[in-house]
Amino acid sequence: MPRRFPIAVLAAACALGAWHASALAAATALPKPGSNAIWATVDVCNTPAHPDAIGIRGSMPGTGDRHETMFMAFAVEYRDRHGRWQALGGGSSGFVALGDAASRLRQAGRDFTIATKKAHTYLLRGVVTFEWRLRSRVIASAVRATTAGHRAGAGADPAGYSASVCSIALKRRGSFVITPVTPSAATRASSAASSTVHT
Repeated sequence: MPRRFPIAVLAAACALGAWHASALAAATALPKPGSNAIWATVDVCNTPAHPDAIGIRGSMPGTGDRHETMFMAFAVEYRDRHGRWQALGGGSSGFVALGDAASRLRQAGRDFTIATKKAHTYLLRGVVTFEWRLRSRVIASAVRATTAGHRAGAGADPAGYSASVCSIALKRRGSFVITPVTPSAATRASSAASSTVHT
């Protein structure tokens, strides 16, 4: 009997641990990475107010859980002469924290101003990576390339503009600039500063 007691205690502890883990998982509000509320779009493409710029905006749904945090990372890709999409060097924002997941929906965006050492025409698109995190651990993620037909909460030029790609004919030499866009009312402002990557 004395030898069986520790084994029984250990078995009970394991069962309790498994129950606690399953209860925690059940209590965690999980996002739906396949949701139609997750999208990316081009909302700026070389306008008079934004010359040589592409604006990328994303939308992601919250889960209702204020303990979870939502993130987006914005990147620019160009189509090469073989028709393949390639990452544009320096054209990435890194992950941007949008706030907690208690909000029903959050949007954010980045404008990328492009200049090159020689005249060149680029066909560009955006790619947005979405993450939902709980206590710094990624619990779900999704990736979307830009598509048309979406409604940006802010930052579109002209208002309501939404496209899948952007063509820019560059004629001047300069730098690659990333600029945070004013977030929508449902999104907390990001404190990230603008950054410049020389090309």
